[in-house]
Amino acid sequence: MRTTGAFIADAYELGPGTWTMTPVARGALGQIWKLSGNGTAWAVKELLFEKDEPDVGAEAALRDAAETLGVSAPRLLPDRTGAHVVRLPEGSWAKLYDWVDGTPVAPSDPSDPEILSWCGRTLALLHKAGQGASGTPSGWYERCNPQSDWAELLGKVERAGLPWAAELGRFVASTAVELALHVSPSSPGDVVTSHLDMRPQNVLVGPDGPVLLDWDNAGPVSAERELARAVHVWSGGNRFDADAARRLVRAYRDAGGRAAVKSVDAFSMLIATDLNYVYVQAECAVDPTVTAEQRAFGSREAVAKLRGLPDLTAVSRLTEALTDEW
Repeated sequence: MRTTGAFIADAYELGPGTWTMTPVARGALGQIWKLSGNGTAWAVKELLFEKDEPDVGAEAALRDAAETLGVSAPRLLPDRTGAHVVRLPEGSWAKLYDWVDGTPVAPSDPSDPEILSWCGRTLALLHKAGQGASGTPSGWYERCNPQSDWAELLGKVERAGLPWAAELGRFVASTAVELALHVSPSSPGDVVTSHLDMRPQNVLVGPDGPVLLDWDNAGPVSAERELARAVHVWSGGNRFDADAARRLVRAYRDAGGRAAVKSVDAFSMLIATDLNYVYVQAECAVDPTVTAEQRAFGSREAVAKLRGLPDLTAVSRLTEALTDEW
């Protein structure tokens, strides 16, 4: 019986020989593997929660358009039939990319001015590559669950006896309500196609500079809101460095970026995605249909995000710190 590595090598015509799969990282959407053989290496992303064949059209188109503008990213490889996803014998879907050797960017570290400038420039180029989008942003970025859903989920967590049930209960009764007030639909005229997950965790610094990874979420989004989220994430979060935030924004503007962060409402995407992440990971933690490893991952992620949600006071101060940039 062929191994998964041999199956992928055959599907993508990588050549004969012994192919090995080594786990590298686990993300919210899937498992990253290093596929090695014939003196080469490739990155395989196994999508753990996709039941139907995923549509990678937006990812492929944006990645290719951004590359022509100077954004460095691994190629999304087609298989022998021209498809960009294959179904593994285990039943999950997978994609194949170039392997990238590089150093991870430290999360929430505003100390490297070159990385901050790269982030601002890259976001501006992405917005240029994706301008003229006509689609509607996914609800993941524009809506959050009502209180009745949170109450139902809290009950499941309590019945499961998870040790963080009380912490979730306090969150549901207070912070979730306050943050949800700042989540709303965006203006159609501000929509571009973009990466949607530009975080330090998705950047590797290689010999030729930073490389942007993880384009799975590519799609329509408010340019203003993606910029606001990037500024918050890359300048240090709730303990932001104002100079770092300004450097990123200036690089964005100098590269032709047209969005501006002028109010707390610009952070709607940041708040929506964080609330929704807590919800889906907590839901996974009590889901009897997934594996024990997936439930454990959901539990860890839900707790980590609960303790790192945006603080509205800090977001307001960050908005004020950027006032002179527009």
